[in-house]
Amino acid sequence: MDRRPAHVREVTPIARKAAERAAKRAGGTVPRTCAPRVGEALSGGRGTMRRTRWILALLALTILLAACSKTAPQNTMNPAGPTAQTEKNLLVLVLWPAAAVFLVVEGGILLISIRFRHRKDRDRMPPQIHGNTRLEIGWTIAPAIVLAVIMVPTVSTIWQLARQPADAMQITVEGYQWWWGFRYTDPDMAVNYGDHDAIVTADVMVIPTGRTIDLSLTSLGGGAHSTAGVPDHEVIHSFWAPRLFGKQDVIPGETNHIVFSADAPGVYWGQCAEFCGLQHGRMKFRIHALDEADWQRWVANEKDPAVAPTKDELAQKQGMDLFFGNGGVGGQCIQCHGVGGTAASSTAAPNLTHFAATTHECFAGCDFETFNPDGTPNIEALKAWLRDPNAVKLGAKMPDYGLTEQQIDVLVAYLYSLK
Repeated sequence: MDRRPAHVREVTPIARKAAERAAKRAGGTVPRTCAPRVGEALSGGRGTMRRTRWILALLALTILLAACSKTAPQNTMNPAGPTAQTEKNLLVLVLWPAAAVFLVVEGGILLISIRFRHRKDRDRMPPQIHGNTRLEIGWTIAPAIVLAVIMVPTVSTIWQLARQPADAMQITVEGYQWWWGFRYTDPDMAVNYGDHDAIVTADVMVIPTGRTIDLSLTSLGGGAHSTAGVPDHEVIHSFWAPRLFGKQDVIPGETNHIVFSADAPGVYWGQCAEFCGLQHGRMKFRIHALDEADWQRWVANEKDPAVAPTKDELAQKQGMDLFFGNGGVGGQCIQCHGVGGTAASSTAAPNLTHFAATTHECFAGCDFETFNPDGTPNIEALKAWLRDPNAVKLGAKMPDYGLTEQQIDVLVAYLYSLK
């Protein structure tokens, strides 16, 4: 029972008509209250709130669309290779029928919502419809036909992209938390030192333009790849460089493949596209495509070991001694990092053999630039990382070793000598 005072009760149209009929039979008049005006006032308030919500929704949509850019580095609609172009063609082909279905369905919903909306001057119960066999058969068959039509180019594209040419360059992609390792496994990519059998890089993959690349993707973790005693969890990643190829899962214990090539020299950005932990959003990478001459120079440089600093390069020499623990001080770095041609051969953390090569543009999951825009070393970023990795990338497996500023300075000098 409504216990509100009579002058604030809102009278529904049905109740008011019933009151009018009762009053006529009694020969009287319907008592007037302010309820209709209160209801109108409340309705006006609800209308204002509704308009406000629409305005806020449109504002949010405008802000969202403002973030879109045709020139963004991770733009699926701007392909730079045949694999990405094939995927875009399929996307556009599917987009048109999907847009038509969307317009028909959403248009029907809006039309029905507006035409058959509740009105205050209508108090009768509308006709109740309990099924329409023809309509139900129609909206079952129509989507089935659309899906059957779309299936043909979709399956054809899947088969086309799954082909693995025998002459493709082989690169193994290893996903860690939260960075990427790249291992060049072709026989002609073997290095010129030690027992290492392949060029290894981290976070930046370098490829020649116009050549087909076959990526073998796997996720590494567990005790064999632990960092400073903290194991990498074996989780699923997803490897995605939108301008070159679509997403492909990177699964522990399994190997998936991506076959692609780059049409022109340039730097193409990529991203882990499967939630893999705290720093998933900062697990990035780049693919640097070079012309043939630059590619041959890069390969020749990568095949050579790191050049050890001389005694005249004091800061670099001190940094190397600290890195390797020479003299009984330091030595934590070689527990996880590898440097080609030295005793540091661990694969638990990024390989640093040519850390300061011009093509090695970023580090720590491409969270930080190795060089400033003017080409000078980004010393402050590297110092901040060495000072306390978790302060700049929460959850990073590299611990804080409590290095002094002098130790950080000489380590930075050594790392930037690795070209």
